[in-house]
Amino acid sequence: MSDCIFCKIAAGEIPAAKVYEDEHTLAFFDIFPSAENHTLVIPKAHHVNVLDIPPEVFSRVMNTVKKVVEIYKNKLGLENLQFIHNAGEHGQQDVFHLHVHILPRAEGDGANIKYPKRNPEWRDRFDTLLQKLK
Repeated sequence: MSDCIFCKIAAGEIPAAKVYEDEHTLAFFDIFPSAENHTLVIPKAHHVNVLDIPPEVFSRVMNTVKKVVEIYKNKLGLENLQFIHNAGEHGQQDVFHLHVHILPRAEGDGANIKYPKRNPEWRDRFDTLLQKLK
């Protein structure tokens, strides 16, 4: 896509601080980092998010996530991480090219991304929800 910033980065039209690259994927530092070594992993081909990416391409992205994590563990000693993928406008996706955030975490880092534990009443609907999935 000609107006996609991540496509431009993948094509080398826009510079990026590349952490890892192979034929199909690219990992680079987020220019608006929430933590030191905050990294984005993308497929080089344009796919909007997990809902439209072919499984084999998504597997390549996740393999790259694993490779980058291993690099961070072996070279930097990082062992506390979050992986985040946002899908869709209401899922807080802001760049509509699939990307997975690798967010190194440390005590007191201020990147307090937690999901509140609420709505326990939804547990009563599990059976109904599971029936919809069959």
